[in-house]
Parts: sequence; C-alpha cells; structure tokens
Amino acid sequence: MSEKYNVMLIVIDALRADHLSSYGYRYPTSPTLDALAAAGILGENLFAPAIPTQPSFTTLYTGQHPVTHGIIAHGGAATLPKNAPILAEHFLYAGYHTCAVDNLWRARPWFGRGFVDYLDPSLKRTLPVAVTCDEMNDSIIKWLRAFAAQPFFMLIHYWDPHYPLAPPPRYNNLFYEGHNPTDKGNHSLDAWWRHPVGLLARNTWLRSPAGRITDADYVRALYDQEIRYVDDGIANLLHALDELALTERTLLLIMADHGASMTEHDIFFEHYGLYDATTHVPLIVHWPGHLPAGVRLPHLLHASDVAPTLLEAAGLPLPKTIAGRSFWPLLTGEATEGGHEQVISLECSWQASWCLRTRQYKLILNRELDACRGHWPQRELYDLLADPAELHNLADVQPHLAGEMAAELETWIMTQAAAAGLPGDPVAAQGITLGRNWSL
Repeated sequence: MSEKYNVMLIVIDALRADHLSSYGYRYPTSPTLDALAAAGILGENLFAPAIPTQPSFTTLYTGQHPVTHGIIAHGGAATLPKNAPILAEHFLYAGYHTCAVDNLWRARPWFGRGFVDYLDPSLKRTLPVAVTCDEMNDSIIKWLRAFAAQPFFMLIHYWDPHYPLAPPPRYNNLFYEGHNPTDKGNHSLDAWWRHPVGLLARNTWLRSPAGRITDADYVRALYDQEIRYVDDGIANLLHALDELALTERTLLLIMADHGASMTEHDIFFEHYGLYDATTHVPLIVHWPGHLPAGVRLPHLLHASDVAPTLLEAAGLPLPKTIAGRSFWPLLTGEATEGGHEQVISLECSWQASWCLRTRQYKLILNRELDACRGHWPQRELYDLLADPAELHNLADVQPHLAGEMAAELETWIMTQAAAAGLPGDPVAAQGITLGRNWSL
C-alpha cells in the first residue's frame, strides 16, 4: 500500500472449514462468508500450527511456529520472549491506530501488546467465552464510528461457535433433522457423557427440560446454528463498514484459530486431536477494488503465514525472526506458486501429539494420550486423498512410508528445538495440560 489503508483481521474461534457452505458443507450455515469468498479470495488449505487457542493465537501474532515462540500449551508455564515479533506493534510503529476486540489479554499479557485500544465486552460475562458476536459488534461499531478517519489495524476475536453452544432462540431447530434430541434409545453420546467435558456439560449448556441430550447430531446442529449466528453478526459488521465508507479502504482477512471435532475419532465437541476437523481452518480475504474476486487458492498454508502477508500488504518490512511465508503475491495474482510442501502442527491439551501433513498424507505421532479415550496408536498414517475423513490408519499397512515420515518429523522437531535453545521435544517435555488429572 502506498497510502495507508485499514487492515481488519477477524478470527472466529473454533470454526472448522468444512462446516462452511463455501467449503462444500451440506447446510447453508454461512451465506455472508460465502458471499465474501465469492467476491474475494478463499484459501482452501489453511492449517493451524497448534491447538487450542493460546498457542495458535501466539503464532498468528508472531509469524513463528510454536517451537520457536515457545507457547505450545494452553495454560502452560512458558511465556513469550519480550523480543518476539508482534504483528500489532509493527502496525502501531508504522502509524496505524491499533485496536483489539478480545479477552485473551486476561490469560496471557502478550496478547495485549501493540494495541492502543483493547476492548473486552466479555467483562460483562461470568464466562468470558460466552460473549456473543452481538455484544462484540456493539463495541466494534462504536469504535469504528469514532476512529473511521484514521488508518487502523483491528483484531476481532469472535467466540461463537466456541463452547458453550448456546445460539439465540431465533436459531432453534435450524439444521437439525432429528425428532427427539433426548431419545433414550439413541446412544450416540454415551462416550461423551463419560468424558470429563461431557460431565461438566451435563449441568451447563447441554441440558434440556426434557432430559439429558442423547443425540450427537443435535449438538452438531447447535454448532452449525452458532456458525449461522456469527455469520449474521459479520453481515451486521459489513453493513457498518459500508455505512462508514470503509469497505474499499479496508483489507479484510477472516480465519479461525482452530476447528472443533463433532464426533470424529470419539472426540466430542472439543478442539483436540490433530485431525483436519480441528486443524483445517477457513481463510477468506476480501478487498474490493484491490484484490481479484472469485479466486480459490489450493496452496498449503500455515497460520504463521498470516502475519507476513498482512505486513507485506501494508508495505511494511518483514522482521527476520518471522518464519512464515507471505502469500500476498498469491492474493494479488502476481504469483501462482507458493505455500508449503508440508505443514507441521502440535498439541498439548487433552493429549500430546505432533503431525506432519502433505497434500496426500498425514502422519500423527502421539507422545501422550487422552486417558479418557483408552488405547490409541502411537502412530497414525492417513491417505487424505483416498480417505479424507481419516478413518483408516495405514501405519501398519504402509510401515515404510510411516517410518520415513516419522523420521522426517523427528528430525525437524530436534532441529527446530535446538535452534530455539531447547534440550529436546517440547511436546514430550510439556505433556498434556487439560487432561492431566482426568481418567475414566
């Protein structure tokens, strides 16, 4: 940008890509996002580097892999180094008015770095993650009306469709084709009710006057209703941008920090497990008059690529400490080649694992397993072209390929750990954080 335009980064928590209509979902959950994608650019293959929120957001802020910035666990003891690059600081020092609409600053102080204004509507809530997109938009739109004349960088962190799944009543029954969510003959949630998260939900958001929810598809529908709710919220935000004559002056990038498993691999309504349900997130970029419309990017992208992309879009220098690769030339059409040959993700939550993903194959190495899921293999290998749902573990069927990919991943881990000054694998060292004290 030769002159300063606005940059708005919207992160929708726990939004998996394949539950959006523009990614082929069977229900119309996302008409607003679909329209933005049709009028802009949709990235087909953006993957989260870590789950859940705190390590993923730290990568988004720094443009670094979690092994480099050191935040690999949700709620772990590690802190972000003071010299780590922070996206908002770069915009601030370049003369942008910076604003975050979020609540992560309460969990980790570095999430507030670089923001002149930090708006936290969730302070009105007992449970911060229960803040709604309507409450968020109230603060966002008031701020935009006050500062529309200044070039700004704004981060918006919507919490719908994150737990608790409590869409407004006007969305009731949308996307649910069942007849009785409390049918005692339906056992699709039996495993869920034995898991600690299910035990907690029993007395909170997943209760019904008619009895305990038994139909997993009913909960899936609640998740989809939450998506439709935040999609409607984004429509209201876009209307405000139009009213303030900001649409053509604002580069808009929409993504998620991670997805959520509905029932896949016996993981119910949580964001753990390094399967595509959790790691594959949407990417929509919209800037009318500046970027082409109706483009789909098939390239493998990593969330660490977002920070350098936004900095390049703004014409700002890229710090050498940022490891991500800008995909701005792909967005503008200046390049057709880019992205990565593979992406590497990790988790330290209910289990401790690594994964190496290429276009065709995914290898998962499980260091420590969720005690509530019982036996699980140390290695998982999936052919994503033949088995996109990741149902058939080929680790024993193709041991040579599994061994090659495991060796490549272990070498990468040790190399990156050494470069970060770590004695070894940080996932093995940290272990699980959320499931430590739970067992069946």
